[in-house]
Amino acid sequence: MIVDLHNHTPLCNHCEGIPREFIKKAIEEKIDIFGFSDHAPMKFDKKYRMSMSEIESYEIDIKELKEEFKNNIEILIGYEVDFLHNYMEEKILKRDVDYLIGSIHFINKWGFDNPEFIGEYQNRDIDKIWEEYFDLIKEMAKSELFDIVGHLDLIKVFKFLPKKDIRVIAKEALKAIKKANMSIEINSAGLRKPIAEQYPSKELMELIYDLNIDITFGSDAHLIDQIGFKKDEVLSLVKKIGFDKCAIYREREKIMVTI
Repeated sequence: MIVDLHNHTPLCNHCEGIPREFIKKAIEEKIDIFGFSDHAPMKFDKKYRMSMSEIESYEIDIKELKEEFKNNIEILIGYEVDFLHNYMEEKILKRDVDYLIGSIHFINKWGFDNPEFIGEYQNRDIDKIWEEYFDLIKEMAKSELFDIVGHLDLIKVFKFLPKKDIRVIAKEALKAIKKANMSIEINSAGLRKPIAEQYPSKELMELIYDLNIDITFGSDAHLIDQIGFKKDEVLSLVKKIGFDKCAIYREREKIMVTI
């Protein structure tokens, strides 16, 4: 079973290609279960996400495509929601969708994965940045608002790596994820970034396996050619570590399928 739950639409304002084209590419890539999880509205960083006025059309359009292509591929719908205190939209958290991906893109409003703000790394202690990031991951898990953790170690995107053992930094956050019964996506987008490595790293995946935390998969595609990006390479690594199942979600219910 080939699963890909993290993909975007032009509504986020930094994605090219219409959803229908994404689905056709997913079928071509022999993906069995394909999910759209576009950036949810938020009263911050608005230029990189859909507006509240667009959520109804987003959901209607994807559900219509789900019906149209039901004999070729299963289509699921969700949102990628930024975990940012005082800015999350309650209405989004209660939407009738299949799943919610919780992601950290901001540390105290600093968009650490945005090339526009890369200079801020020079002003901070790198170990401290990593600790702050994983503290936020832990808080997000404890909130129990989401189903999936998006790109677990996104903080590595520009190759600013800590001196401390990454597994030690992440351990408490992983325990919180396990307690919340969340899944962690294996996200291939990192292979397109300066770090040139999937999220999370192999060493973190091994720890995730040891802690018996469920995984799922996402291309995090913003372009048609990114659908299913490096999926065979990622799947091979996951299987070598020992995983043989992954999570999908229907109406916020976790279902494990064989990979």
